[in-house]
Amino acid sequence: MPDHPQDTRRSQSTNNVNRTAQVEVVQQTAERLAHNVGQVILGKRNEVRLMVLGLLSQGHILIEDIPGVGKTMIAKALSRSLGCTFSRIQFTPDMLPSDVTGITIFNAETRKFEFRPGPILAQVVLADEINRATPKTQSALLEAMEERQVTVDGVTYSIQEPFIVMATQNPIEYEGTFPLPEAQLDRFMLRLTLGYPAPNEELAVLTSQQYEHPLNNVFQVVNAQELVTAQQAVREVYVADEIKRYIIDIVNGTRSHPKVALGSSPRGSLALFRTSQARAAMAGREYVIPDDVKALAEVTLAHRIIMRPDPGFREEVSSRVVVQEVLARTAIPGASVWQ
Repeated sequence: MPDHPQDTRRSQSTNNVNRTAQVEVVQQTAERLAHNVGQVILGKRNEVRLMVLGLLSQGHILIEDIPGVGKTMIAKALSRSLGCTFSRIQFTPDMLPSDVTGITIFNAETRKFEFRPGPILAQVVLADEINRATPKTQSALLEAMEERQVTVDGVTYSIQEPFIVMATQNPIEYEGTFPLPEAQLDRFMLRLTLGYPAPNEELAVLTSQQYEHPLNNVFQVVNAQELVTAQQAVREVYVADEIKRYIIDIVNGTRSHPKVALGSSPRGSLALFRTSQARAAMAGREYVIPDDVKALAEVTLAHRIIMRPDPGFREEVSSRVVVQEVLARTAIPGASVWQ
């Protein structure tokens, strides 16, 4: 028999209360993390919030920029704010895959083979200057980033949740770098750039580091269980079917663009979907709106696009420009479907 109308309304009311409470959990967690990291990375509020957003979306983050603008520092500040196991991998051209995943060695005393875990088995991994390693070593991260596990000598080892890789890389034009394989890039949910600080922000940096580094005063503000709870709450944010179609239309637009050889993958659609949920929750909303999708399209999709090397084009167009062009010509869902 169908539910009584009063019971249905009561159930909907309970769901709304629960969803509101979950959004508050996400907001509180995000604010604590953003404030803590913001004490170290001055003048980069939007970039810091994007880092936190990627963390709450259970995604890996790639920071690409020139040396010296704070790529490693922002990753270290975020990792110190979390009560999770942490490891740092400094990638170099002579690094081997086993230096990342771990190795099985023979113990002469016990007469048994023992597994020595590599740094990738930590919960928060800083992969510093990832594109200085060869593609073979870079590929050692693929299984861990997608499946939260590593396989060494036929034995699979799980990685404890939460798990996030924060990688930094220098622009590929720099000497001694190797471009990340497409499969590797596709596993990063977000790609960010920091850029130079404004003069007044750089002055604040000099002042803040006159006597000691602000990183010395960054301590844990969120434990592992609180982070997992917030990540689960993000998934409860409502996304209307029209918003889902809007995401798909944008992704399909990157695939049909005349200057694109390979558009965004379905993993890109999911990344845009999940980060839009996190952005809505961080804003105190229980539902996603088109502005959430538009704000995150570039950082979630641009690095997944491979441009067509066609000399017939009069001017070079970057993947970021492609995303903006696709957004401009993709119809936005009517306001009535998501309010």
